[in-house]
Amino acid sequence: MTKLDRLARSLRDAKDIVDELTRREVKLSIGGSVHDPTDPVGRLLFNVLAVVAEFEADLIRARTREGMAVAKAKGKLRGKQPKLSKTQEAHLVSTHRAETYTTVEIAELFGVARSTVYRAIKRAGDPT
Repeated sequence: MTKLDRLARSLRDAKDIVDELTRREVKLSIGGSVHDPTDPVGRLLFNVLAVVAEFEADLIRARTREGMAVAKAKGKLRGKQPKLSKTQEAHLVSTHRAETYTTVEIAELFGVARSTVYRAIKRAGDPT
């Protein structure tokens, strides 16, 4: 294994995995060095590495949340952009109401998936 944070998501998960490896009498190789979970020093080193890995993951999550909050405050975080503009969606709904095309044909006409057509019709308040 190259990095400990790839082994487990939390300290508790890492400890459970090490307990399982210890039960099977398996040694753990992290980044080229071998750690024997039955040896007190090996167990200490593993626990320290696991705590550091969990701390690093927590920092990344906190920075991501902070960055998203800043982007949202600046109006930059908008999520996935819609496939159709408001006018295109209105045209799609009116085409559906005219009942001249099937849902599959409307999807092909507008270059979207059927699910997009169904969602546009649902947002317009039309029964499917």
